[in-house]
Amino acid sequence: MSRLAGRQFLNIPGPTNIPDRVLQAMHRPALDFMTPEFFEIQTECRDNLKKVMKTDGEVMIYASSGHGSWEAAMTNICSPGDTVLMCETGRFSESWAEMCKAFGLKVEVLENAWDRSIDPGRVEDRLRADTAGTIKVVAVVHNETSTGITHDVAGIGAAIRAADHPALLIVDTISSLASMDFRMDEWGVDVAVAGSQKGLMLPVGLGISAASEKALAATKSATLPRKYYDWNEIRTGEQGRLRFAGTAPSHLFFAMREGLRMLLEEGLDAVFARHARLAEATRQAVRAWGRGNGPTLFGKDDHSLSNSVTAVTMPHGFDANAFRGKVLAETNVALGGGLARLNGKVFRIGHLGDLNEPMILGCLAVVEMQLKRQGIPHGAGGVDAAVDYLARH
Repeated sequence: MSRLAGRQFLNIPGPTNIPDRVLQAMHRPALDFMTPEFFEIQTECRDNLKKVMKTDGEVMIYASSGHGSWEAAMTNICSPGDTVLMCETGRFSESWAEMCKAFGLKVEVLENAWDRSIDPGRVEDRLRADTAGTIKVVAVVHNETSTGITHDVAGIGAAIRAADHPALLIVDTISSLASMDFRMDEWGVDVAVAGSQKGLMLPVGLGISAASEKALAATKSATLPRKYYDWNEIRTGEQGRLRFAGTAPSHLFFAMREGLRMLLEEGLDAVFARHARLAEATRQAVRAWGRGNGPTLFGKDDHSLSNSVTAVTMPHGFDANAFRGKVLAETNVALGGGLARLNGKVFRIGHLGDLNEPMILGCLAVVEMQLKRQGIPHGAGGVDAAVDYLARH
């Protein structure tokens, strides 16, 4: 097979495009991670992560994926038999629940349709009914990558307070952080879970946890086994240094320092506005395609459609995996596939991280071209709708 010319358009919801500045920051020799230079780098990274996460809490960083941060959150604050109220959002809430069960935690799923956002009032009602206070944790995915729906973390935090319930609120921000507003302290989040490879514009390999004082206090009585992710060990390094279970991933810290500087130079509000514009342009295109009995937006609540990834439902009788397979093979545009029950039914357009108008318009033009080439019904003018929107906003 001959090589496709040009660079790949990476429109999956993670990993995302890594900016040249970040790649160049990594292109340097290794250094001793016990030196003052590395201490300064990790301190800057932690301080700037706090700005992005909008927290005064403790930030821990591991050599792991975001799933490692899930494990860290549960093992540091829970004991065997504790009850976790898992808000159903999609495949990643399912996966998180599976992890909890593997650790001997009791998981109660607050059932919810995947194409709808969680109603915080239902969380409040369940907690009010828990008069014995058996629910230890409320867990929710802020932005569900598999469905393209963002959930109301601020509302869920308010619901916990309104119910006057002692449960800890743990939030997966893996595909929302640095793509849309997240206010850890203001919203009453006790643990925020994050990863490096999405809105932070870094390679895969760093897991991130931010913890409130309430969450840190819970580690004193938590008895789930932990070692690699033990917050108490990570936080007891000399002179405030992070400790690592082995060699520190120094090159990923070089990348993180540069990526965080880029985000703060652009300004977080500007970053969020850019994501919102590109996301709505994408949705405008999908709505146009859908007018011809073609692909449609998976999410049913317009107010909660994600600004980092759009899930698109294929017309009945057409396979989303076959469609995106040809898109990749023929045009070198990578789209995300459907996960779990959505496998083969949806494809996903990622529009987060280091992305601009030409990049998203190129992706949308290829999708529209391939709908035509592959004989998939669709309304005309999707790209025109995206262009019109961007020209006016």
